[in-house]
Amino acid sequence: MNIIIIGCGKVGATLAEQLSAENHNIVIVDTDESKLEAVSSTYDVMTLTGNGASFNVQQEAGIKNADLLIAVTGSDELNLLCCVIAKKSGRCNTIARVRNSLYSKEIGFIKRQLGISMIINPELTTALEISKILRFPSAIKIDTFAKGRAELMKFKLKPEFGLGGMSVQDISDRLKCNILVCGVERGEEVFIPNGNFVLQDNDSVSIMASPKDTAEFFRKIGVVTHRVKTALIIGGGKVGYYLASQLLDMGIRVRIIEKDRSRCDQLSELLPKANIICGDGTDQALLMEEGLPHAQSVISLTGLDEENLLLSLFAMKHSTAKVIAKVNHIAFNDIIGGLDIGSVIYPKYLTANKIIKYVRGAQNSMGSNVETLYKILDNQAEALEFSIRQESAVTQTPLMDLNLKDYLLVCCINRNGQIIIPRGQDYILPGDTVMVVTTQKGLRDISDILKK
Repeated sequence: MNIIIIGCGKVGATLAEQLSAENHNIVIVDTDESKLEAVSSTYDVMTLTGNGASFNVQQEAGIKNADLLIAVTGSDELNLLCCVIAKKSGRCNTIARVRNSLYSKEIGFIKRQLGISMIINPELTTALEISKILRFPSAIKIDTFAKGRAELMKFKLKPEFGLGGMSVQDISDRLKCNILVCGVERGEEVFIPNGNFVLQDNDSVSIMASPKDTAEFFRKIGVVTHRVKTALIIGGGKVGYYLASQLLDMGIRVRIIEKDRSRCDQLSELLPKANIICGDGTDQALLMEEGLPHAQSVISLTGLDEENLLLSLFAMKHSTAKVIAKVNHIAFNDIIGGLDIGSVIYPKYLTANKIIKYVRGAQNSMGSNVETLYKILDNQAEALEFSIRQESAVTQTPLMDLNLKDYLLVCCINRNGQIIIPRGQDYILPGDTVMVVTTQKGLRDISDILKK
């Protein structure tokens, strides 16, 4: 696809990295030449210095032949204007990043009236991801497939589970649970395991199953599966507001610590059922006084990544809460991954992944049959959902007899709403949707899972 990205900030650069890796033709536009130089020296993209809302700049970027324009500058209004001009200048689809909570109530109207294909709010997307984890606090991350009928869930393998030293096949035989271990992170290494793969304590393990079977698996290894009842949110910004709204709707008691007095007043009006505390969330005495040792979840959402990480470490030391930290800027993923701080949420990756899912969906009309895509295992692998529309080389043949690519696992089949965790004798039929986990990048068709 021919894609124009306007805005070379965190999200724009992440999109350039991931979309160029999938062999799309990318032109990225920004007024900051130094940002463009950094991106063009690292990724296979073209760059253009200029204002993306300019008709002439869009013409120079190739809007006439573009399939998609993505506007992710720091200004909501500029992003919307870029999309409007693109619709008038070419025939491409458009995506705008819009962060103002005022517009979030008007997204349907804006999309219809301005003809924008997709509007994404990073703060709302982040809050939704956090609330999903708090429904199942034992998870580090949850991705859904088959319209919610199947889940890919990542968790830390703790010594008390008693699974360390056991092979994947041994676990399946012992627990008699209909789950499939489809990814393991061990230090900086990533594995797509077979039945003989031996798990170790402190591995980060990803399993695929239906929600019911996931809950049964965790019950059998002695893990609490019910959602949290209380949440202590540190930071009352946009993400904190959206998250508190969702948690209150779920019946969860919410306390928010925010140091800005005027923001506290706003939150008190917007969230009358929440307990708003005006104070410094990094004040250890305040945290202890406000019930951190007894909180069931602690979510650090301040504007400083370092604060969020340190607050999470403090919470892990002084409570048994589910701990979640938001990280915007820090790029030391390998170091952060080594810290025992529960779940780390990266808004830029959530935003980029949502846009990339849209791109994959748009490719469906151009020959691809990828329905859903998630970046998993520290972004070193992909989980994809394929729609099987017709007979092919992969259908009607037992999986054990297919010549599958290395580092690839068929981990779930959705057949008319029935979730099948496949074994070697199972097979794929037209009409199925099939979930695949792989470190092979750029799969566009189900036939791509086979060796050539």
